[in-house]
Amino acid sequence: MASSRFERLSDLDRMLGDLEQRLSRLSRVASRASAAAPDTAGRIGDTIASALGLMAERFRGRASTLGHDVSEFSDDALRAGNAALRKLTRDVDHRPLVLVAVAAGVGLLAAGLLMRRS
Repeated sequence: MASSRFERLSDLDRMLGDLEQRLSRLSRVASRASAAAPDTAGRIGDTIASALGLMAERFRGRASTLGHDVSEFSDDALRAGNAALRKLTRDVDHRPLVLVAVAAGVGLLAAGLLMRRS
């Protein structure tokens, strides 16, 4: 789940870079056109640049939110892992033979499955 969030964050960054490149090309085209029609091209370029700038800011905001979500998810996973480790340690202290028997059983099952496969 975290990797898909990282992929989405990477996709957003890639899209933002692409958007900025297009804005740069559009500004160059608008500046060339402004030589022919200075007033019109200037206003069109400013309007487009403003709109694309707002879109870029929205993408950045979403990417920041996604990064915050990933951070919260990793903190939750760390807490759950610590709780599981504490419980396992407590169980080993109270019932070590039962856990050894369970581990041996799991090992035998895994060995049986591997032997069947060969």
